[in-house]
Amino acid sequence: MGAHEIRVRLGGISRQRTYQITQRADFPKPLAELQAGKVWRAEEVEAWIKKRRPHQDDLAHC
Repeated sequence: MGAHEIRVRLGGISRQRTYQITQRADFPKPLAELQAGKVWRAEEVEAWIKKRRPHQDDLAHC
């Protein structure tokens, strides 16, 4: 999952806010850093969302 997918998954937050969130100590570490940007395991991001932002988890099922 790239930063854009995380941004969309979190309800269309800004790129700056996405960057801030992905830099948090409690956010999953990236799986890799490609030329196009960092990528994260979708399962780890989803688990973080479920724990830290349960209202966002509900939106995924709409």
